[in-house]
Amino acid sequence: MSNSKTPLFTTRNLVQLALLTAIIIVMSFTPIGYLKTPIVEITFIPIPVVIGAIVIGPSAGAFLGAVFGLTSFIQCFGMSQFGAMLLSINPIFTFIMCFVARLLMGWLCGLIFKAFYRFDKSSSKLVSYGAASLSGALLNTLFFVALLLLLFGNTDFVQSFGDTVFGIIATIVGVNGLVEALVCMIVGAAVSKAIDKIFRRTSKTNTEQQ
Repeated sequence: MSNSKTPLFTTRNLVQLALLTAIIIVMSFTPIGYLKTPIVEITFIPIPVVIGAIVIGPSAGAFLGAVFGLTSFIQCFGMSQFGAMLLSINPIFTFIMCFVARLLMGWLCGLIFKAFYRFDKSSSKLVSYGAASLSGALLNTLFFVALLLLLFGNTDFVQSFGDTVFGIIATIVGVNGLVEALVCMIVGAAVSKAIDKIFRRTSKTNTEQQ
Protein backbone atom coordinates (compact mmCIF):
# COMPACT_ATOMS: atom_id res chain seq x y z
CA MET A 1 0.00 0.00 0.00
CA SER A 2 1.83 3.06 -1.22
CA ASN A 3 -0.16 5.69 0.63
CA SER A 4 -0.01 4.40 4.19
CA LYS A 5 2.57 6.77 5.62
CA THR A 6 3.83 8.61 2.56
CA PRO A 7 3.63 12.44 2.65
CA LEU A 8 1.51 13.99 -0.08
CA PHE A 9 4.15 16.42 -1.32
CA THR A 10 6.81 14.01 -2.56
CA THR A 11 8.17 14.15 -6.08
CA ARG A 12 6.51 10.89 -7.01
CA ASN A 13 3.13 11.92 -5.60
CA LEU A 14 3.25 15.33 -7.26
CA VAL A 15 4.04 13.72 -10.61
CA GLN A 16 1.14 11.31 -10.15
CA LEU A 17 -1.19 14.16 -9.14
CA ALA A 18 -0.17 16.19 -12.18
CA LEU A 19 -0.73 13.23 -14.49
CA LEU A 20 -4.14 12.37 -13.01
CA THR A 21 -5.16 16.04 -13.07
CA ALA A 22 -4.26 16.21 -16.76
CA ILE A 23 -6.27 13.05 -17.41
CA ILE A 24 -9.32 14.54 -15.65
CA ILE A 25 -9.08 17.73 -17.70
CA VAL A 26 -8.72 15.83 -20.98
CA MET A 27 -11.62 13.53 -20.12
CA SER A 28 -13.77 16.50 -19.08
CA PHE A 29 -13.54 18.29 -22.40
CA THR A 30 -13.49 15.36 -24.81
CA PRO A 31 -16.04 12.60 -25.47
CA ILE A 32 -13.86 10.24 -23.40
CA GLY A 33 -15.23 11.48 -20.10
CA TYR A 34 -18.95 11.77 -20.72
CA LEU A 35 -21.69 9.86 -22.48
CA LYS A 36 -24.34 12.56 -22.79
CA THR A 37 -28.08 12.32 -23.38
CA PRO A 38 -30.69 15.09 -23.20
CA ILE A 39 -31.79 13.91 -19.73
CA VAL A 40 -28.84 12.32 -17.95
CA GLU A 41 -25.10 11.94 -18.41
CA ILE A 42 -22.83 8.98 -17.75
CA THR A 43 -19.41 10.09 -16.58
CA PHE A 44 -16.24 8.05 -16.26
CA ILE A 45 -14.20 10.83 -14.63
CA PRO A 46 -14.48 9.32 -11.12
CA ILE A 47 -11.97 6.69 -12.31
CA PRO A 48 -8.81 8.88 -12.13
CA VAL A 49 -10.11 10.40 -8.88
CA VAL A 50 -10.48 6.92 -7.40
CA ILE A 51 -7.03 5.88 -8.61
CA GLY A 52 -5.43 8.91 -6.96
CA ALA A 53 -7.36 8.38 -3.72
CA ILE A 54 -6.20 4.75 -3.54
CA VAL A 55 -2.61 5.08 -4.72
CA ILE A 56 -1.72 8.41 -3.06
CA GLY A 57 -4.28 8.90 -0.29
CA PRO A 58 -7.44 10.74 0.85
CA SER A 59 -5.90 14.21 0.44
CA ALA A 60 -5.05 13.46 -3.17
CA GLY A 61 -8.56 12.09 -3.63
CA ALA A 62 -10.03 15.34 -2.30
CA PHE A 63 -7.78 17.42 -4.59
CA LEU A 64 -8.62 15.38 -7.68
CA GLY A 65 -12.28 15.39 -6.72
CA ALA A 66 -12.13 19.19 -6.52
CA VAL A 67 -10.60 19.31 -10.01
CA PHE A 68 -13.39 17.05 -11.24
CA GLY A 69 -15.93 19.34 -9.55
CA LEU A 70 -14.52 22.47 -11.18
CA THR A 71 -14.53 20.90 -14.64
CA SER A 72 -18.06 19.67 -14.00
CA PHE A 73 -19.15 23.22 -13.17
CA ILE A 74 -17.48 24.54 -16.33
CA GLN A 75 -19.53 21.99 -18.29
CA CYS A 76 -22.64 23.87 -17.18
CA PHE A 77 -21.69 26.81 -19.42
CA GLY A 78 -23.19 25.41 -22.61
CA MET A 79 -21.50 22.01 -22.70
CA SER A 80 -24.12 20.16 -20.67
CA GLN A 81 -27.85 20.63 -21.24
CA PHE A 82 -28.62 19.36 -17.76
CA GLY A 83 -26.00 21.57 -16.11
CA ALA A 84 -26.94 24.62 -18.17
CA MET A 85 -30.53 24.36 -16.99
CA LEU A 86 -29.43 24.16 -13.34
CA LEU A 87 -27.05 27.08 -13.86
CA SER A 88 -29.87 29.22 -15.21
CA ILE A 89 -31.91 28.47 -12.07
CA ASN A 90 -29.22 29.14 -9.46
CA PRO A 91 -25.48 29.43 -10.28
CA ILE A 92 -24.34 29.27 -6.64
CA PHE A 93 -26.31 26.11 -5.90
CA THR A 94 -25.02 24.59 -9.14
CA PHE A 95 -21.41 25.23 -8.11
CA ILE A 96 -22.01 23.74 -4.66
CA MET A 97 -23.61 20.66 -6.17
CA CYS A 98 -20.81 20.13 -8.71
CA PHE A 99 -17.84 20.95 -6.45
CA VAL A 100 -18.75 19.68 -2.97
CA ALA A 101 -20.11 16.34 -4.16
CA ARG A 102 -16.94 15.47 -6.06
CA LEU A 103 -14.51 16.72 -3.40
CA LEU A 104 -16.22 14.63 -0.71
CA MET A 105 -16.30 11.63 -3.01
CA GLY A 106 -12.55 11.69 -3.58
CA TRP A 107 -11.70 12.21 0.08
CA LEU A 108 -14.02 9.49 1.39
CA CYS A 109 -12.88 7.04 -1.27
CA GLY A 110 -9.33 7.32 0.06
CA LEU A 111 -10.51 6.80 3.64
CA ILE A 112 -12.59 3.77 2.62
CA PHE A 113 -9.58 2.20 0.92
CA LYS A 114 -7.41 2.69 4.01
CA ALA A 115 -10.11 1.14 6.22
CA PHE A 116 -10.62 -1.88 3.99
CA TYR A 117 -6.88 -2.36 3.45
CA ARG A 118 -6.31 -2.51 7.19
CA PHE A 119 -8.78 -5.37 7.68
CA ASP A 120 -8.43 -7.14 4.32
CA LYS A 121 -6.65 -10.41 5.13
CA SER A 122 -6.38 -11.67 1.54
CA SER A 123 -2.94 -11.71 -0.05
CA SER A 124 -4.07 -9.81 -3.14
CA LYS A 125 -6.03 -7.16 -1.18
CA LEU A 126 -8.43 -7.22 -4.15
CA VAL A 127 -11.44 -6.56 -1.92
CA SER A 128 -9.88 -3.29 -0.76
CA TYR A 129 -9.26 -2.05 -4.29
CA GLY A 130 -12.65 -3.17 -5.53
CA ALA A 131 -14.62 -1.73 -2.60
CA ALA A 132 -12.85 1.63 -2.77
CA SER A 133 -13.27 1.87 -6.54
CA LEU A 134 -16.95 1.00 -6.31
CA SER A 135 -17.45 3.51 -3.51
CA GLY A 136 -16.12 6.30 -5.75
CA ALA A 137 -18.89 5.88 -8.29
CA LEU A 138 -21.58 5.25 -5.67
CA LEU A 139 -20.60 8.25 -3.54
CA ASN A 140 -20.39 10.47 -6.60
CA THR A 141 -23.97 9.54 -7.52
CA LEU A 142 -25.22 9.67 -3.92
CA PHE A 143 -23.82 13.13 -3.13
CA PHE A 144 -24.80 14.56 -6.52
CA VAL A 145 -28.41 13.36 -6.31
CA ALA A 146 -28.72 14.31 -2.62
CA LEU A 147 -27.54 17.86 -3.28
CA LEU A 148 -29.67 18.07 -6.42
CA LEU A 149 -32.79 17.18 -4.44
CA LEU A 150 -31.82 19.42 -1.52
CA LEU A 151 -30.98 22.48 -3.60
CA PHE A 152 -33.22 22.04 -6.65
CA GLY A 153 -35.87 19.58 -5.49
CA ASN A 154 -38.66 22.16 -5.47
CA THR A 155 -37.97 23.44 -9.01
CA ASP A 156 -40.18 22.56 -11.96
CA PHE A 157 -37.14 21.26 -13.85
CA VAL A 158 -36.27 18.55 -11.30
CA GLN A 159 -39.90 17.70 -10.55
CA SER A 160 -40.44 17.08 -14.25
CA PHE A 161 -38.38 13.89 -13.89
CA GLY A 162 -41.04 12.25 -11.71
CA ASP A 163 -44.00 12.72 -9.40
CA THR A 164 -42.20 11.38 -6.34
CA VAL A 165 -38.69 11.50 -4.92
CA PHE A 166 -38.22 7.85 -5.85
CA GLY A 167 -39.36 8.54 -9.39
CA ILE A 168 -36.96 11.46 -9.72
CA ILE A 169 -34.04 9.41 -8.41
CA ALA A 170 -34.90 6.46 -10.67
CA THR A 171 -35.01 8.73 -13.72
CA ILE A 172 -31.80 10.63 -12.96
CA VAL A 173 -29.74 7.66 -11.73
CA GLY A 174 -31.25 4.71 -13.60
CA VAL A 175 -28.92 2.87 -15.94
CA ASN A 176 -26.18 5.50 -15.86
CA GLY A 177 -25.55 4.93 -12.14
CA LEU A 178 -25.15 1.20 -12.70
CA VAL A 179 -22.83 1.66 -15.67
CA GLU A 180 -20.68 4.18 -13.80
CA ALA A 181 -20.42 1.86 -10.78
CA LEU A 182 -19.39 -1.20 -12.78
CA VAL A 183 -16.86 0.60 -14.97
CA CYS A 184 -15.33 2.50 -12.05
CA MET A 185 -15.05 -0.64 -9.91
CA ILE A 186 -13.40 -2.74 -12.62
CA VAL A 187 -11.07 -0.14 -14.16
CA GLY A 188 -10.29 1.70 -10.92
CA ALA A 189 -9.40 -1.47 -9.04
CA ALA A 190 -7.32 -2.93 -11.87
CA VAL A 191 -5.32 0.23 -12.59
CA SER A 192 -4.73 1.28 -8.97
CA LYS A 193 -3.64 -2.21 -7.97
CA ALA A 194 -1.27 -2.38 -10.95
CA ILE A 195 0.25 1.02 -10.07
CA ASP A 196 0.69 0.02 -6.44
CA LYS A 197 2.37 -3.23 -7.49
CA ILE A 198 4.76 -1.38 -9.79
CA PHE A 199 5.77 1.11 -7.12
CA ARG A 200 6.22 -1.58 -4.48
CA ARG A 201 8.48 -3.48 -6.88
CA THR A 202 10.43 -0.30 -7.70
CA SER A 203 10.84 0.60 -4.03
CA LYS A 204 12.06 -2.93 -3.25
CA THR A 205 14.60 -2.81 -6.08
CA ASN A 206 15.93 0.58 -4.96
CA THR A 207 16.26 -0.67 -1.40
CA GLU A 208 18.18 -3.76 -2.51
CA GLN A 209 20.52 -1.66 -4.66
CA GLN A 210 21.31 0.60 -1.71
